[in-house]
Amino acid sequence: MSTNAAARVAATTRREQILKEAARLFAERGFHGVGVDEIGAAVGISGPGLYRHFPGKDAMLAELLVGISERLLAGGRLRVSEDAARPDGSPQALLDALIEGHIDFALDDRPLITLHDRELDRLRDDDRKRVRQLQRQYVEVWVDVVRELYADLPEHEARAAVHAVFGLLNSTPHLGRPDARPDRADTAALLHRLARGAFEAAARR
Repeated sequence: MSTNAAARVAATTRREQILKEAARLFAERGFHGVGVDEIGAAVGISGPGLYRHFPGKDAMLAELLVGISERLLAGGRLRVSEDAARPDGSPQALLDALIEGHIDFALDDRPLITLHDRELDRLRDDDRKRVRQLQRQYVEVWVDVVRELYADLPEHEARAAVHAVFGLLNSTPHLGRPDARPDRADTAALLHRLARGAFEAAARR
């Protein structure tokens, strides 16, 4: 790897570290309760040094919330395309894959769920609209799969069920202190059963 390439990788890694710690601190203390110096200290650089990576806290918050919305949508679309390319692909297997992908997010990125709930309105109008647009597109990925699996479920009920399942899966920040939470695999399996159960209940008309 060339020196320039190594520097780019290092810069990307440092940006990811900054965003991870910013998300954790913002979720714990609130956006206005965290200073640039605290974020810098969490990653071992001076507060002013952060400005080499981000123009300010607002930019960090925007990248966190827009970024996770983009990743969720991209992941959902990828699972749809992978299922379509498999000879044994099925709506049921695809819905399971979508649920698993969202559970990974809900368990591994809890601070981002808290940030979305508390701080979305702090984004600039264009960033907030972008988040909402991405979220609507992500919902529709799920709605299409749910209606393919449960053909008799009306579209508006399928959409309501998807939103309800997101609410269920995104409840993970309320599971308790990190040291008191149940085993990750057990929690993931429970959330998966609950999500599938919710869709099956919606389909029983």
